[in-house]
Amino acid sequence: MRHKMKLGSVPFNKIASGTKVIESRLYDEKRQAISIGDEIIFCESDNLNNSFNTIVKDLLRHSSFLELFDSQDTSLFGSTSKDELLAEVRQFYSEEDEHKYGVVGIKVEKMI
Repeated sequence: MRHKMKLGSVPFNKIASGTKVIESRLYDEKRQAISIGDEIIFCESDNLNNSFNTIVKDLLRHSSFLELFDSQDTSLFGSTSKDELLAEVRQFYSEEDEHKYGVVGIKVEKMI
């Protein structure tokens, strides 16, 4: 199955360059449809024509972002700090939604 996701310029460029391999999201209805082996097309939110394809290598389900970030090296998320990662996700997701849906780390590999 093929999915589409938008990313800001910084995370978009990190995944494109391979310095970020895990994208953190709520495990909402849209993410529940993703399976290992699926394709995700990432589009830059400021320029939707700028995109690349990835393949889902793993899905890391957790009850909270902190639990997810504790389970993997922070460099896989394109960061050096758990506090920085938590601050980033809080810009998009409330603690209420986090508790409602849980979270998923989507491990991807850029397709050539």
